[in-house]
Amino acid sequence: MDTAAATAADGRAGPTPHPAAPHRPTAPQPPPRHAALRAPRLDPYWIAGFFFLAYAALSFWRYRTFSTVSWDLGIFEQAVRGYAHLRAPLVDLKGPGTNILGDHFSPILILLAPFYRLLPSPLTLLTAQAALFALSAIPVTRAAARHLGRRRGLALGLAYGLSWGAQKAVDFDFHEIAFAVPLIAFALDAALRGRWNTAVYWAAPLVLVKEDLGVTAAAIGALALLRARRPAPLPLALVAFGLTATAVTLTLLIPAFNGSGSYDYWTKLGDHGGAAIPLGVALRTLLWVLLPTTGLLALRSPLLLVAAPTLGWRFLSHEPHYWGTDWHYSAVLMPVVFLALVDALPRAHASARPWLRSYAHHLPAAVLAAALALTTTLPLARLGEAATYRTPPPAVAAERLLDRIPDGATVESDVRPLSHLTGRTHVYWAGNTGALTPAYVAVQAHDAQEAERALTDAEARHPRSTYVVVGAAGDVVLLRRA
Repeated sequence: MDTAAATAADGRAGPTPHPAAPHRPTAPQPPPRHAALRAPRLDPYWIAGFFFLAYAALSFWRYRTFSTVSWDLGIFEQAVRGYAHLRAPLVDLKGPGTNILGDHFSPILILLAPFYRLLPSPLTLLTAQAALFALSAIPVTRAAARHLGRRRGLALGLAYGLSWGAQKAVDFDFHEIAFAVPLIAFALDAALRGRWNTAVYWAAPLVLVKEDLGVTAAAIGALALLRARRPAPLPLALVAFGLTATAVTLTLLIPAFNGSGSYDYWTKLGDHGGAAIPLGVALRTLLWVLLPTTGLLALRSPLLLVAAPTLGWRFLSHEPHYWGTDWHYSAVLMPVVFLALVDALPRAHASARPWLRSYAHHLPAAVLAAALALTTTLPLARLGEAATYRTPPPAVAAERLLDRIPDGATVESDVRPLSHLTGRTHVYWAGNTGALTPAYVAVQAHDAQEAERALTDAEARHPRSTYVVVGAAGDVVLLRRA
């Protein structure tokens, strides 16, 4: 009998296999290195960080190369310098002993005082402005991603940071509206989420940024009432507060700080001998505000109501500088139009019209493409040039020339050198020193003939004094009282 048969006959089973090992769950693999840094919730902060570096680099380049185009950086440094030393915000550039609160009501600048006390430099103001503009990209990117998804949110966040209004403002030295841009952005983001009280808290401080922004705060309150569709107490209070604050500021506070007892900018509004804005210019500005930034789709959102006060006073003025797209005047409109686009896109995606759905689907990418294309002709394009990261020898020579002015000296200056002096000297605008005779005069001069004319003009403005030329460098001539 063979073995198999014997086994069967005995009723014994063959060799028993080993029992299967119990199933053990596979240990979770550790996430890829740095994966947490790529989390979607951090996207707005990465975008803000990127634009902070870009805006700061552009601002530093302008300062380092004496490319200042306005006296505003010097004006605001003098005001913040006063706050930092626990004094009134006197701005001698506007006239000896002028209190800036009698010109524009911007007490929010006091927030910069501690930083300026630690780092007394105009670069402190420029860094703060870069940070504030970049900060506004956080609520815009976050709202876009929440309503449209991560990729479209990133596209609109980048397009916002590259928007022509933001770039023009960064290119224009420093201005107090840098505080308004993030306040408006956070307020409208809260309104999109239906958090009406939060929107009020963000919007209320606008009355401390500039006298006209109280009306913008009231518009945000009106928007919250419109979206809430019920009489919400805090938004209603914001409407009353914003309008009242603007009226009190214009009729009482500014005149109280102003030596003339009035608001000087009334003469720039309405019919005061100037020309009204041409219709073509107004339409061109509106198209710039709405077309490359939103493809006109922002017109479908009630958030655009918040842009009305700023556009209104600009178009009511006879001052041509207010009408166009230069300088900083459109910066506060950028968060409004981009968040209006974020508000309009989901409804356009659900439209019964196929062409509108397709248009809305492709619009975020198109807006980003437009922003990138326009940037080739806008200030941030300079960041791609090697010369931006080098200080030209004429600027170095001009800085050394101005270093010959002792700290605390009185200086009469024009636009080009003044922001390099306001941090350590007492600077006055050329021709607006009152009875004071400055110890130094620093003005722009491109050649020897202009330097000679600067000397003649200085002695004509101050006939009881004689000036001598200390030196000339980098298109700046320095004179000293003999």
